Amino acid sequence: MPQLVFIHGPGAGACADAFVHQLKHFPGSVAPTLPGHLEGTHCTDVARYTEWVRGWLWAQGIKKDLVLVGYTLGASIALQYGLDYPDEIKGLVVMTVAARPKVRAPDTYEMRLRAAQNPQDYEEWLAFQRHAMKFVDPGLRERLMERHKQVGPMSQYYDLKTIDAFDVRDRIATLKPKLLLLRGLDDHGNPPEYEKEIHDAVPGSKYVKLPGVGHFPLTEFPDKTNPLIEEFIATL
Repeated sequence: MPQLVFIHGPGAGACADAFVHQLKHFPGSVAPTLPGHLEGTHCTDVARYTEWVRGWLWAQGIKKDLVLVGYTLGASIALQYGLDYPDEIKGLVVMTVAARPKVRAPDTYEMRLRAAQNPQDYEEWLAFQRHAMKFVDPGLRERLMERHKQVGPMSQYYDLKTIDAFDVRDRIATLKPKLLLLRGLDDHGNPPEYEKEIHDAVPGSKYVKLPGVGHFPLTEFPDKTNPLIEEFIATL
């Protein structure tokens, strides 16, 4: 049986709590909280985060038959892991991810910097996080908002910079683990269709578009996404 590993990003609480539904649904699955989030120091690039995740897994004796599932930063880490250590990976399930630097809306970085300095801007940042999670169950959404307060806007700033420096275009076609790409069609940010670029580059990959789903498919609609993960695992 493959070992499921869920890897979070800078949104939806910016910690492993984003995967509460998956950890309950898939017995034995794990979800690390990345350094620089609830505690510790952030890594400076995706490659270093990947090494941290690998070390975290190896410390628990989790070394093979992995299925890595992630969004945004977590998805970048999953792709890097699959490229660097393909013999340890059975499959990848990724969403809201690009194989090249992303293009952000104006003021994306500056908003986080201001939020770290000014109380009014901080409240606007919190309101933005709540809006981004508009499809998340209200009880879980408030729990994740408390996590955002703990993690803070500067962690998100560093994460966005890290995501936007990630570039594996020269390698992505060599990805060996089986790949499932998900995209929420009602993502609040309406990002370019980066997932299709990866799908087109990786032979045998599968690309699923999800109507009515936003930026965090697994956190928002576990009843839709958990079965997709189960179907994917059955093909490995």
